[in-house]
Amino acid sequence: MDIGTNSIHLLIAEVDEELRSFSVLLAEKATTRLGERDPDSGDLSPASIERAFRTLRHDKELAESHQVEQIVTAATSAVREAPNGRDFVQALYDQLGLSVDLVSGPEEARLIYLGVLSGMGFGEQPHMILDIGGGSTELVLGDGRDARVLTSTRIGAVRLQREFCQQEPLPLERQRFLKAYIQGALDPAVSELKRALQPGEQPRLVGTSGTAMALASLAAVAEAKPPLKLQGYRLPKQRIDELVEALVAMTPEQRRELSAINERRAEIIVPGSLILQTAMEMVGAPELVVCDRALREGLIVDWMLRNQILGDRFSFQSTIRERTVLHLAQSYGIDRERADRVAGHALSLYDQGKGLLHHDSGAGRELLWAAAQLHTCGKSINISAYHKHTWYLIRHGELLGFSQAEHLMVAAMARYHRRSLPKKRHESWQLIEERDQRSMVFSMALLLRLAAALDRRPAAGIAAIRVHPAAAGVLDLELVPHAPEPREPAIDLSLERWSLRSCSEVVAEACGLELRVREP
Repeated sequence: MDIGTNSIHLLIAEVDEELRSFSVLLAEKATTRLGERDPDSGDLSPASIERAFRTLRHDKELAESHQVEQIVTAATSAVREAPNGRDFVQALYDQLGLSVDLVSGPEEARLIYLGVLSGMGFGEQPHMILDIGGGSTELVLGDGRDARVLTSTRIGAVRLQREFCQQEPLPLERQRFLKAYIQGALDPAVSELKRALQPGEQPRLVGTSGTAMALASLAAVAEAKPPLKLQGYRLPKQRIDELVEALVAMTPEQRRELSAINERRAEIIVPGSLILQTAMEMVGAPELVVCDRALREGLIVDWMLRNQILGDRFSFQSTIRERTVLHLAQSYGIDRERADRVAGHALSLYDQGKGLLHHDSGAGRELLWAAAQLHTCGKSINISAYHKHTWYLIRHGELLGFSQAEHLMVAAMARYHRRSLPKKRHESWQLIEERDQRSMVFSMALLLRLAAALDRRPAAGIAAIRVHPAAAGVLDLELVPHAPEPREPAIDLSLERWSLRSCSEVVAEACGLELRVREP
C-alpha cells in the first residue's frame, strides 16, 4: 500500500521465487487528497483522514481475501510533513492493524528507482527518473546499478495547485511566476544530478506516476494508432510543450471534459505538467519515456531484496528481459524444454548465418530468443492457426524491459514462424512502421521458422545444426544427431530433414536461396 499525497495505491503481487520475479494480481487506486491539509496548522484534515481510513480498510480486506503473506505499507510527503502525521500512522495501527513505514524523501526516491528497475531495461545508458507526486517531486539518476543521485523536492501537483492556482485559466504572469518558482525549487536537485554525470554521458529521462501517465494518455488518444499500453511510450519535448500550452489555457470544466484523464487528475494536471515541462528544460531532455512502475512496485522489489529472493538489484536489472519472457511463457504453459531447444536452434542459425540469412548488427538476437521462447503460446487458445493467437497474446502480454517497438517486433517474429510471409494487409505487419524494423522481423522470423521446423518430437534428437559454405544462392544445412545411448540404434533425423525441406519455397521467396539439407 502506497499512501501518497494525492492518492492511495494498492498492489497485490505474486512472487515467483524460481524466476525471481513478480506478477501483479490486483492494482487499485483511490484519490484521497491527504495533501489538502489545514491551511493554518498544516494538519491532515478530518475529511481526508476519513477518506484514507475508508480506502485503507477496503484495501486491507481485499488483501486478506487474496490470502497475502504480508502487507507492506509506506506513507510519503503529506503524512511525513503534517504535524499530526504520526498520530495518523498510530491510528492506522491501532484501528486497522496496519504498520505504516513513514518514508523520507530520499527513501521515497530509492523505492521509485527500484520500481522503475523492475520494469525497464537500462542497458549501459544512465537514466534520470522524474516522479511528480502530489506533495513532492523525486529526481533520480541511475545506471541500473546503485542510484548515483536520490533527491526529493517539496513541490508537487496538489501542493502547487493549492498555493498558486486559485485563478484559472492561469494568467500569463502567474504562469511565469510559477515556472520560476519551480525552477528555483528544482535547481539544487538538477545541479546535483548534473555533477554526477560523466563527460559525454547522455541520460534518458523517464517519467513515472500520475502527471507523466496523464500527459502520455492525452498524447496517445490523438494518434491514428493509439498504443495498447503506455509503458515505454515516448513523448518528445515539443509534444509536451503543445499539451502544456493547451492545458494551461483551459478552464477546470474544460479539462474535466477530456476523456483521456479522470476528473480528479484534471484538477491538478496544470501544476503537474508545468513541473514536468520545467524539469525537462532544466536537464535538457529532448523526450520523456513513460514508465508505469514506481514506488508501489519498488516496495515489492525491496521486500524481495530483504527476503533474499533477489541476489542483488544488479542481477535483477541485468536479467529483466529474460525473466519477463520466461514468466509470460510459464503463464501460458509453454513446454520450457522444447522452447529452449527451438531457441537454441534459432540462435545457432543466427550466429552461423550472418551475411547469408540476415544482416543484423546484433539487436535482433535477443528479440529472436524471446520470440522463440513464446512462439507456441497461442496453442493455449487453439491449436488451429495458433501463430495468430500467439501474436495476440504476446502483443497484449507484459514484456518488461522491451520498448514498444521491440514488443511488437517480438510478437510479429512469433506470428510469422509458420504459414504465410508478412503481407501488407496484416495488422501485425502494419504496426511495425520503420523499414529497418520490418527487415529485422522478416529475417528473424525466417530463422525461427527453420528452427521451429526441427521441433518435430518431444525428445531431443538434434545435437547441432551446421551451415556449410556453398555456392552463391545456396543454403547448405546439416543436422547432427545426438549420440545414441549404449546398445541403442542411431537417431534417425529423416523426419526433421523432411520438415526442414518443406521450408524450401519460403526460403527461396524470402531471401532467394536454394535450401539444401544434407543426407547422413
